[in-house]
Order: sequence, then C-alpha cells, then structure tokens
Amino acid sequence: MTAAGVPLATSDLPLPLLHRGKVRDVYEVDAGRLLLVATDRVSAFDVVMREAIPHKGAVLTQLTAWWLRRLDAELAGAVAHHMLAADAAEIERLVPALHGRRAQLAGRAMLCRRASVVPIECVIRGYLSGSAWKEYRAHGTLAGDPLPPGLRESERLDPPLFSPATKAEQGHDENITVAQMHAAVGEALARELERLARLVYERGRAIAEVRGIIIADTKFEFGLADGRVLLIDEVLTPDSSRFWPADRYEPGRGQPSFDKQPLRDWLDAERAAGRWNGDAPAPTLPPEIVAATSARYLDAYRRITGTPLDLQEAT
Repeated sequence: MTAAGVPLATSDLPLPLLHRGKVRDVYEVDAGRLLLVATDRVSAFDVVMREAIPHKGAVLTQLTAWWLRRLDAELAGAVAHHMLAADAAEIERLVPALHGRRAQLAGRAMLCRRASVVPIECVIRGYLSGSAWKEYRAHGTLAGDPLPPGLRESERLDPPLFSPATKAEQGHDENITVAQMHAAVGEALARELERLARLVYERGRAIAEVRGIIIADTKFEFGLADGRVLLIDEVLTPDSSRFWPADRYEPGRGQPSFDKQPLRDWLDAERAAGRWNGDAPAPTLPPEIVAATSARYLDAYRRITGTPLDLQEAT
C-alpha cells in the first residue's frame, strides 16, 4: 500500500531497475546488494491481472522475513540466506538514496545480499497435489520417475518428495528428475541444495503444524555468493507454497488453501462461461474477489506468525 492507501502495482525508486517480474521489482543498490520490492501485483494462470491485491506484497515480504528470523534462531545459522534488512527505516538508513521513499518501502521492501541465482527451483512435496497429482493420475509418475501405486489426491508423502523444477523458455515451471538436476548443476551442489531444501521444509512444516496449517508443498530458490549457498527470494509464503487448514484436511480430494484460490476459482468460472480465453488481458476483477484474495493472504500471515500484519507499517 502507498501512503494514500492505494495498492502499489509498480514501484519507482531512485536506483537502477534490474528486473520487473510478475510480482517483484528488483533494484541494484551496489555491487554486493539488491533491493527487492514485492508489489501488490497478482498473476494467475501465467497472466498478470490489471488489479492489484491490497497488502499482498507486504505479506510476502514480512512473512519471508519472519521465517528467515525463525530459521536463524532455531537452526543456529545452518541455513545462510540473503536478507540484510526488511524494516523500512533500517533500509533508509543503509541506503541513503532511498530516504523519503518510505511509502514504497514500508512492509514490502527487503535489502539483500547479491547472489548468482542457481537455475533450479527446489520443490519439496509433502503431499500429492497440483501438477504432481495430475502427472501421477495420468501416468503413475513424477517427472517420469515412478511413484508407488494407489496414492490418492492430497495424500501425505513420507518422506516428502524432492522434486526439482526448471523454467521453460515460456516461463512455466517444468518438473525434472533429480538426475537431470545433478547433470545441470553438478552432483555436489545438487546434493547440497536438496539437503538445505529438506531441512527448511521440515522445520517450516513442524512450525506450521502446531498453528493448524499444513504446508503441502513449497519451492525454494538458492544463489551462490562468496563460495556459500544462500537461500534467496521468498520463503514459505502463500505464493511459493500450498497452505491448507489442518482441520479441513481430507485426502482423496482437492483442499481449500490460504492463497489466491478465490481469484483462480473466479477466473475458472469466467473461462467455463466463455467470457475469457485464458490469455492476456485478464477480465476486470470484481471488488469482492480482490477483497477476498487480500483477506486470504492476511489470514495466512496471521495464522503462521500468530499476530496480524502491522498495516500501519505496511502502508
């Protein structure tokens, strides 16, 4: 949100803009630091909506910061990460060029160590859902590798599956085998990425479970800096994970989730009715869908952290 209370769809800061993604605007601070700004843009089915979702960017940034602080405290530095600061006042102090830009920084900006991104998404699946379920239902496999027969949709997987993915040229995630990942980045790095991804997922899953949240699956990204592997980008958020309410979990069907499901459901209905062909531009979102989606993100933050998002800090 801006100081005027309007969702922030596009940031404009006095730093070199390196990249504008579906959600994040990435700025160069200097040779060793980046500024990540999570806007309130939202995408579904690989199409960015024209409407922004209030507080979404702040939820993604502050929930990531919360998880990284927990990992620091509970894993004693076993997982290095890129976060330097996620407080607007601290960022202004560390980057003087941003002084007076609090409205665009508050809640949604994270100052980070710069890293060379490893071109692999490290996906951990604790439950059989999404694209993994679709492939399994059709072929009994995941990324071509066989899975045990007789599994149901949303069934818990013990141990969780490590399911790496890479980006196709069109920007879609593509599941790959662990062997393909080893060939792409080297065996030693691949094994370390899997170890770290499993460590973070297992700790996060345990923390969320006592709060009544199932983290069904999630994806992590890593980078390399000064010879170290760093956890980068967002961590265990509604955009990078499937969060299910534990009290409504029932294997054998799809599960309700704390993410942009109201948006997806509405768009699915528009496609079924022939009012949208699935391509950009997306149809205009009704205000009630925007509000419902915002509420889902805020609810996820509250349930996991135990406190509501500070909307004063995020405005």
